[in-house]
Amino acid sequence: MTARIVISGTSSGVGKTTVTIGLMRALARRGLRVQGFKAGPDYIDPSYHFAATGRKSRNLDSWMLQESVMREVLIRGCHDADIAVIEGVMGLYDGKDATTDKGSTAEIARVLKTPVILLVNAKAMARSAAAVVLGFQKLHPETPIAGVIVNQVGSVRHYEMVKQAIESACGIPVLGYLLVNKELQIPERHLGLVPAIERGELNPMIERAADVIEEGVDLDRLLSIAQTAGELPPVEVPLFNFSDTCTRSGISLQSTMFHATIAVAMDRSFNFYYPENLELLETYGAKIVTFSPTNGECVPDEADALYIGGGFPEEYAQLLAEHERVRTNIRRLIEKGMPTYAECGGYMFLTESITDRSGRTLPMVGVIPGRVEMQDRLAALGYREVTAKEDTLLLKKGESARGHEFHYSRITTTENFPYAYDAKGLRGTHPEGYAKGNLLAGYCHLHFASNPAMAKRFVEAAVRFKEDRHADKSAK
Repeated sequence: MTARIVISGTSSGVGKTTVTIGLMRALARRGLRVQGFKAGPDYIDPSYHFAATGRKSRNLDSWMLQESVMREVLIRGCHDADIAVIEGVMGLYDGKDATTDKGSTAEIARVLKTPVILLVNAKAMARSAAAVVLGFQKLHPETPIAGVIVNQVGSVRHYEMVKQAIESACGIPVLGYLLVNKELQIPERHLGLVPAIERGELNPMIERAADVIEEGVDLDRLLSIAQTAGELPPVEVPLFNFSDTCTRSGISLQSTMFHATIAVAMDRSFNFYYPENLELLETYGAKIVTFSPTNGECVPDEADALYIGGGFPEEYAQLLAEHERVRTNIRRLIEKGMPTYAECGGYMFLTESITDRSGRTLPMVGVIPGRVEMQDRLAALGYREVTAKEDTLLLKKGESARGHEFHYSRITTTENFPYAYDAKGLRGTHPEGYAKGNLLAGYCHLHFASNPAMAKRFVEAAVRFKEDRHADKSAK
């Protein structure tokens, strides 16, 4: 099994992403093939991982996914990699709620038998840093905390004091440090992040982070710790990569034959997709093709279904509004019954309009009777378990799936709005999404691997639409 390590922290904002991408690039400089993972539901940090490693990063989540599925995601992602670096989420023990470790980095590390390097902000501390680490060790002694890196130290002398305090009280090694360094601050994580990464604008920051890691962290010892990761049991019933002759859930799969083509919006406005969502669609027989609404591209003619993921349509609303031909194309296809799934940014795009933060109201596709308005504050954040109110494109009435919400906008809907789900989170249950005919949309980002029947049904709906369209052409 591939060597692997978890980079976690005592809290959010302690420097996990900076250390993670610096470590990834430093290891890559040694000629190692580095595979990135992100604990929890996050699309932004994996894009940094890709910039640092050149490999697609993947999410590991112990609440949205069954343990066997999470292991499979790890094992598949580590194919031909030398080492995996898993970036934690929030603090080590922060997860779905305040009384358990469910969904936390700690639970993920235990399930995946992966040693944890704990990142501690040691600013204005010496011996007290040992008390912090000791508390993390004692909260759940089975969590494999194997080492510490200290951030925000004022000098090498300060680091030596913190190191001595932690190692004497906690019995684990301190592997290195990062000095206070304003040059390494991660830029704003939303406006134009993806194109900035694609243009290579973040490379100097990533290279500098690698320099700092090489200067202050004992990489040889860290690699030795990564090699102590435990063996994982094999996945007995894989979700992905069925063999040519395998039959699953009533679908016979042939690797050389696509059953239907699903067009996926992929550009500056729409780029939040779990890789496994697309791969499950492929597993059930879909061919994935991409197009760019923001750049004026219509849905490809070969498409039998449409998938519009999340992203930042509000930042490019003017461009989207200007491409009237694209909006008309999408609206007409949906009105003709093309199976369409849209989430968060895609949901916003399909409404009547978006009002951006400057107060401009711009027309969108207009197939969903609602208007979106951007807010100054976060409107929703957290895990969601959705239960279908009626039969929908992906879920039958009463069936559930898991995902998360994260958005700064609100939608004003009409009376008798056909909500798709009851969405359950920490603050209770609320109606969410829109479902009508072959259209399903909502704010919630669903993970298809939480209920693989969703991917199966999406492909089946695309096949039916393809067959019906061909039948209509033949009749003419």
